[in-house]
Amino acid sequence: MARGGQGLARVAVVVRAGAAPLWWLGVCAAGIGVLVPGLTGRRIGVSAGAALFVVATAVVAYAGRRKYGSLARSAARAGKHDVLQDRAVSVRTWRRGHRWWLLLAFLAALGSAFAVPAAGGLLLAGCGAGLWLKAAWIGRREQDGDALLWVRVDWLTKNGGRPAGKAVRAYRTTGIAAGDAAPGGTRRKPPALV
Repeated sequence: MARGGQGLARVAVVVRAGAAPLWWLGVCAAGIGVLVPGLTGRRIGVSAGAALFVVATAVVAYAGRRKYGSLARSAARAGKHDVLQDRAVSVRTWRRGHRWWLLLAFLAALGSAFAVPAAGGLLLAGCGAGLWLKAAWIGRREQDGDALLWVRVDWLTKNGGRPAGKAVRAYRTTGIAAGDAAPGGTRRKPPALV
């Protein structure tokens, strides 16, 4: 890294990195869980799971918004020697760092089906949906401010998560076209040929 530059990861990409694994593991666990009658029965299990899905989605989507907003308002412009991390690297780092937690959460969701069918899986899927909503909210902030939000890689935890954790003291910004991810952390679409 050249002369005092920092490695920077996109905030929205790090937030969004866990959404797909949580969603798909939750959907799979809920699908398998429906096949098990459980102690409460399928109807009660699915109803409880639907309520847990809604609550988990709302809690995850809104948790920490004040801190994200505060860090975004005080963000400084990235320096010319800062190195922008690719979207794929940020996603891979998060997923590798959380793989055992994801496996344990999936197994717990499957195990809970013997008591309350599908509820654990729907809870897991709700957490994934909440992360997608949070990343979309960050993306709207980025578009409104016409600047992408970045966080220093060394301020993230060892497993590549927590872009608004205790170690994070400030964000950096770049122009909206920087990096390989669009606002909200989605893949940037290639320009259409005319």
